Amino acid sequence: MGDFWVFGYGSLMWRPGFAHTETRKARLCGYRRALCISSHIHRGTVEKPGLVLGLDRGGSCVGMAFRVPGELSDEVMGYLRERELVTNVYLEKRLPVRFDDGSRAEAVAYVVDRSHIQYAGHIDVEEAARIVSGSVGLSGRNEDYVLNTVDHLRALGIRDRWLESVAQRLNAS
Repeated sequence: MGDFWVFGYGSLMWRPGFAHTETRKARLCGYRRALCISSHIHRGTVEKPGLVLGLDRGGSCVGMAFRVPGELSDEVMGYLRERELVTNVYLEKRLPVRFDDGSRAEAVAYVVDRSHIQYAGHIDVEEAARIVSGSVGLSGRNEDYVLNTVDHLRALGIRDRWLESVAQRLNAS
């Protein structure tokens, strides 16, 4: 296998955890970044689940793509599967991404499995903020997860107006 790309839309963007030779801003069409996964361990509990990010159908998502040398394929894919497929709420796909210069590549991406029990469905801004508010899991407060994500996106020059609206409501409460 030759070099390949991995698309990140959440923490993978600022904490990839794997060796790569290039990082580029990229757009994935057909999927959007969304708080669409119910978290009852890391950002919530069974009694008060939180929400974490997934790539859900519709729209597009700007994220970061990482070029991985082909000789590291087994190592990197093993790492990604261990990190992303813990509860099998994500499906591993190879999808086309477009870079800022208009060029295209295929990238490994993890999209939400809509048939999984943790799939929370489409949630509007108000409902997302309500669910996130006060939810706490093993990895900390759900609000911190959302606010930290928005801060990292801004630092990378990526705007996500929907997620920013959720963060704005969390800051207002």
